[in-house]
Amino acid sequence: MIKVIADSTCDLSENILEKYDIGMLPLYIHMGDKEYRDRVDITVEEIYKWSDENNTTPQTAAPSIDDAVKVIAPYKEQNGDIIMFAISESMSATANVMRLAAESLDYSEHVYVIDSENLSTGIGLLVIEAAIMAKQDIPVRKITERIERLKPYVRASFVVDTLKYLHRGGRCSATAALVGGVFKLKPRIFVKHGTMDAGKKYRGKIDKVIVQYVKDMEEELKQARNDRVFITHSGASPEVIGLVKDYLKELNHFKEIIITNAGGVISSHCGPGTLGVLFIAGEEETKPCEEKQEK
Repeated sequence: MIKVIADSTCDLSENILEKYDIGMLPLYIHMGDKEYRDRVDITVEEIYKWSDENNTTPQTAAPSIDDAVKVIAPYKEQNGDIIMFAISESMSATANVMRLAAESLDYSEHVYVIDSENLSTGIGLLVIEAAIMAKQDIPVRKITERIERLKPYVRASFVVDTLKYLHRGGRCSATAALVGGVFKLKPRIFVKHGTMDAGKKYRGKIDKVIVQYVKDMEEELKQARNDRVFITHSGASPEVIGLVKDYLKELNHFKEIIITNAGGVISSHCGPGTLGVLFIAGEEETKPCEEKQEK
């Protein structure tokens, strides 16, 4: 057997985790002297309320080695192979925690830790791909090799309504040059080589900015792999989510348009009103593994 496990920053919904039999390892969110497990003990709304009241951003942290051990141990008992996905190592120690947990169980030869070099559903796209292959009984090494080839083709970007959360958290150094009286700028933040950077800068109301951001990607979207695309957001309005979904439908390209909410870790760094469209670029090397049809 092969079990696929992702950390909580993959931002896959409970329905998707269940559909593809994906396990989850939560990161931590520290708010003052209290500690919460991402997606388990705290909601995004509670995080924003605390942030506004305290004029600061929560600290986030990798899982403990004990947490990872508890997730791995049941599959060791079944002599299974485990593929574990982590948020980019340049952003978190989660991948190393997974490796140390496997070592502590003397099970490293069966635990394949993948540094996604990404975040949010940029990770989720890879996780689903691995889970589909695992269901098809593809050997674990072939799955991990394919995932490593896919990593450079993941396109993860988003637009934030305010820079203050990213600036407070210090996760995107490029925002430093944009602060100081220009918080009204709404940059396109993208992930490249495992780190975040700022691209095109927009001005105006966030709803109009988001629609323009998506339209700016039209050519790349039309050439993307067509199996699925994610709309991932942190408290974006239903109206703007609907506009983005309708626009993607009109492209008549994607078989599945998936809307997901960002979890606590991602939301605490990006802030409310954030929305991203995430997909895999359409290169020959990224042809999808087809899901087996249910009979």
